[in-house]
Amino acid sequence: MGTITFVSHDGESQEVEIVEGKSLMQIATSNGVDGIDADCGGEAACGTCHVILDSEWFSKTGGQSEDELQMLDMTPEREPTSRLSCQIEVSEDMDGMTVTLPEFQM
Repeated sequence: MGTITFVSHDGESQEVEIVEGKSLMQIATSNGVDGIDADCGGEAACGTCHVILDSEWFSKTGGQSEDELQMLDMTPEREPTSRLSCQIEVSEDMDGMTVTLPEFQM
């Protein structure tokens, strides 16, 4: 089984095992990753699971819905490779991915 590394805004990292078919948000919350609040439970309705991907991984995480883009538009720390982790379905192809967490969630 592969791993994904979550890096906090202050540089602390936490490696978690991939659970294929789960969302990145579900994996983060089930492993106690600080910085993923997931207030709406994965409905792309709150923006509290915002993550920033390395550019090499951004294209491997699937397309973005209009709902996700609208939520990200309200995020002050949005980057070109920002995603809502609830909208990313994890696969073994993501082994080695690094995910950076913003300092603040919406």
